[in-house]
Amino acid sequence: MRAFGEFFILADFLSRLNVISAHRCGEGRTTEAPGGQKPPLSRPADSLIRAAECYSLRLVTLIRHGQAGSRQLYDALSPKGHQQAGALGKWLRGRGVHFHRVLTGTLNRQQQTAASLLQAMAQADVNGPQPESDPRWNEFDLDAVYAGIGPALAERDAAFREEYEDLLREMADPRAAVHRHWRRCDVTVVRAWIEISQKPEGQTDYAGESFADFSTRVRAAFLDLPPAENIAVVTSATPIALCAALALDLGPRRVMQLAAAQHNTAYSEMDARPGDPRLASFNNTPHLSDDMKTLR
Repeated sequence: MRAFGEFFILADFLSRLNVISAHRCGEGRTTEAPGGQKPPLSRPADSLIRAAECYSLRLVTLIRHGQAGSRQLYDALSPKGHQQAGALGKWLRGRGVHFHRVLTGTLNRQQQTAASLLQAMAQADVNGPQPESDPRWNEFDLDAVYAGIGPALAERDAAFREEYEDLLREMADPRAAVHRHWRRCDVTVVRAWIEISQKPEGQTDYAGESFADFSTRVRAAFLDLPPAENIAVVTSATPIALCAALALDLGPRRVMQLAAAQHNTAYSEMDARPGDPRLASFNNTPHLSDDMKTLR
């Protein structure tokens, strides 16, 4: 149960996100191509990771990992997760995309996604970029949140206790829907985790990583990204949401809404210009058919 999943999906909020396309370099403008030809402007999905030619930027592609396994074995890709990662790699290869740097967290599901992605892109050879691990891109540990907050929460909240006990019973069946969906008790425990971070130091007994500390490490990882032309980061839903929130100045509730909306192997793009990061696109899945789209 390590990854954060679908808590509050506000489609209207997401549909009205005022994001920019760093690829276009301004409406109605084109750039000179070799030979003097002027290519037409492309939509962000068609021009993924092309270096903008009208101003200097650091374009970063944030990729959520593929579908993982059951709640007990969440830190490993399912067969469909490998297929999703391969589909993205094939889609990128068909558009001539080449990453100069590829970063991942240290979680198995993130690294397995990067491996399947690069193999499909034909970048897994000695001449291609080798994935670089940075634990700051790891998802927060939902198991640790449950262990540290769950017992006290169950003592004072009978509804939570009943829901959590039901969850544990259903988890015993590897085919149960609970492995692909999030329950109300998941929402409750994560809300409590966020609220704890807002209390003054010393007023909580929770010894695990706080939401504030989690946010700080992810944002530091984003701000420390190397100045390479095309950078890919294979990570998880909540770190991607935190990066988007950095550009959009959003609070924890909106972060969780953004995390909840992301499909497995969806990519989001950011212009990482120093001091002024901007969200260029979010939760793109042109490589996935409807039957291949999953949230967990």
